[in-house]
Amino acid sequence: MMTASSPRRSVGDAARMVKHLITSSPSRFAIVIFAALILLFTGLLSLPISSADGHVTPLSDALFTAVSTICVTGLTTVDMSTYWSPFGQVVIFIGVNIGGLGVLTLASLMGMVISKRLGLSAKLMAAGDTNPLRAHGGPVNESQTVRLGEVGQLLTTVALSALIIEVGLAVLLYPAIVMAGVDPVSALWEAPYFAAMSFTNTGFAPNAGGVLAFNDDYLVLVLLMAGVFLGSIGFPVIYTLAKHTWHFKRWSLHSKLTLVTTVLLFFAGAAVFLLLEYDNPRTFGSMDAADTTVHAFFLSAMTRSGGFNAIDMSDLNGSSMLVACMLMFVGGGSASTAGGIKVTTLAVLAIAVWSEAKGRQSVEAFGRRIPSDVQRVGLSVVAWGATIVAISTVAITQLTKLPVIDVLFDVISAFGTVGLSSGVTEALPDAGSYILAATIFMGRVGTVTLAAAVAATSRSQLYSLPVERPIVG
Repeated sequence: MMTASSPRRSVGDAARMVKHLITSSPSRFAIVIFAALILLFTGLLSLPISSADGHVTPLSDALFTAVSTICVTGLTTVDMSTYWSPFGQVVIFIGVNIGGLGVLTLASLMGMVISKRLGLSAKLMAAGDTNPLRAHGGPVNESQTVRLGEVGQLLTTVALSALIIEVGLAVLLYPAIVMAGVDPVSALWEAPYFAAMSFTNTGFAPNAGGVLAFNDDYLVLVLLMAGVFLGSIGFPVIYTLAKHTWHFKRWSLHSKLTLVTTVLLFFAGAAVFLLLEYDNPRTFGSMDAADTTVHAFFLSAMTRSGGFNAIDMSDLNGSSMLVACMLMFVGGGSASTAGGIKVTTLAVLAIAVWSEAKGRQSVEAFGRRIPSDVQRVGLSVVAWGATIVAISTVAITQLTKLPVIDVLFDVISAFGTVGLSSGVTEALPDAGSYILAATIFMGRVGTVTLAAAVAATSRSQLYSLPVERPIVG
């Protein structure tokens, strides 16, 4: 017989289980939260009310769309503008904004709701989102991106910056979309939708043709690039800029590396695309100088994680597709709505290689020394990311027999949560879509988070083995 106290005991037991999971492994808790959200949105998108024709959406399509939504990726197996009903579109809009908050930041907010306060474990989890070494368990020096005492402010910055930036973008996009010929009533939906999809670096489009419908409208393209840039630099950088806007010397090392590397990749990517595509009649070869320049920068920005395309990706030269793969693999900033191995990882490893070539004893940047554990984590991220991409590419190529460059393009787009496609994703069989969905999940959750979750039960080694140096290189 169940007494009145039984439900209270059940709730108390569940709360204790959640608290134990948070304390023992914040990374695993974050993964569980993200997986639960994907299952929830898969169920919502499977409902007949979510599809335009009123039928139940097949599991493979509902699951893939849910993963792409929560992981803010933008790849899709169905036509986003025609397949989903208004209810389904709203579900996707909400899911994208939830996913855009980030894996660990979202888990921190959930932990705060459960405990009614931001405890130490939740603070560690949120700090892990801004500095993966906290989740990894390694030592962290005093120049960390965000100190534990500032995490509450960081979470406020996350919520407010997302709201303010998306509302501001929507206000600016509305007249631009109307001037581009869209009905004023339809623009009331398209403006906030495009604003959310650009800031979260998702790339879904609510209209037929997507951004291709605005490929000659500079204002719309520039606003979308601005939204993608703000979303891709990361919340810690936004937090730093909000505190020390014009004081470069007071910026954290993370913020300096993120912004410098992002700007360099933006201009370098545009220059390379101009060089490789200027004589391609299917892309830049048919445009004038102004259009070519704008579209080169737009393509450079979107291959970093934005996901919108103003030209057909399958029309690019093979060399350009390889360059796009490189940019997509790098992605955006840490703790941002972008994916990939992150620009700070690239920056740290590039500086380490340069320091080694110069014979320097330590790795330094902007007057700060970068410890060896950060470099090891960077190497781990690249190695694990490359492994995920390689396994997924081989599996899907064997399954579909499609050209490997097209498969590689979509796989890296999935891993980097970019959303650009060469046309492979829509043609995948169910088994292929499940493989790509797993790739998206691992790319969005983050290789460092996955490594931390797997290593959470590892034991400390209390002894040291003799040193011997193998030959490398």
